Amino acid sequence: MTRYTRILLLAPALAALLACDRGTPDTWQGYVEAEYTYVAPLDSGRIIALGVARGDQVNAGQPLFALEDDAERAARDQAAAELAQAAADLADLQKGERPEDLAIIQAQLDKARASLSLSVPRLARREKMVKGSIIGEEELDSAKAAILSDRGNIAEYEARLEEAKLPARSDKIAAAEKLLAARQAALADAAWRLSRRAETAPVAGRVEDVYYRLGETAGAAQPVVSLLAPENLKLRLFVPEPDLARLAVGQKVIVACDGCATGLTATISFIARAAEFTPPVIYSLTRREKLVFLVEAKPDDLTQAWHPGLPVDIAIAAGAGS
Repeated sequence: MTRYTRILLLAPALAALLACDRGTPDTWQGYVEAEYTYVAPLDSGRIIALGVARGDQVNAGQPLFALEDDAERAARDQAAAELAQAAADLADLQKGERPEDLAIIQAQLDKARASLSLSVPRLARREKMVKGSIIGEEELDSAKAAILSDRGNIAEYEARLEEAKLPARSDKIAAAEKLLAARQAALADAAWRLSRRAETAPVAGRVEDVYYRLGETAGAAQPVVSLLAPENLKLRLFVPEPDLARLAVGQKVIVACDGCATGLTATISFIARAAEFTPPVIYSLTRREKLVFLVEAKPDDLTQAWHPGLPVDIAIAAGAGS
């Protein structure tokens, strides 16, 4: 048997080995990845209610947990009282003095007019007494001064009464309006902080984990519950550069995995522009230490139990690619 005969006889076996080493050309290995939604309190506090457990299915808006809120409730009530006072002060400035203040000024005006009504005849009497040399000029001057004082008081109180009936100056009203707006913002902030003491599910999905127990103190911005929404699941695979041209965003691919239903599909949602070395989560011996491109696909059937970390095989759907 010649050397060339041996090569020809070994060629089919070598081709089979190379095919096994490369894997199926239209199939790539990947895994299921999840993007979790972490729900955390705005500020730290003791947990007084915990309404879910690991594995529960929750709807969007469903209560998850609550923290003690005595301080936040008191702050909200104080802000509401300060807002009410600011609104009342602005209303007083816009309509002028209060009725009781106007009544005081009116009483002072009436008193000045009454005093004048007595001062005028007193002056007439003293003028006669001066002519009769009964009193001196000093007492006559005193009577004249009393009349001038009474008339001055009347003019002053009339002016004060008219001013009191008018709204306050525009600058005072503007300052009161700014204070009212600040009080409104403070109440809104206090109410929001109070509402954040009880957190609800921002999305529908499964409770993946609960990190605290009832009665424990949760830290500010530290997750208490993590949720996994079905739409936040994706398939990640790593494709060699020669195969990349066969894939495109929006393309359908076939998905297979152990224990999964048949006929599952996904839609490619992302193809990386930069290459990277095969990550260690891909266990294929033939594809280690090779530059590959990350490809992500969204499962089309979200009712399937896509467990994070589950290995999957991805293939080009019939009629797609080339």
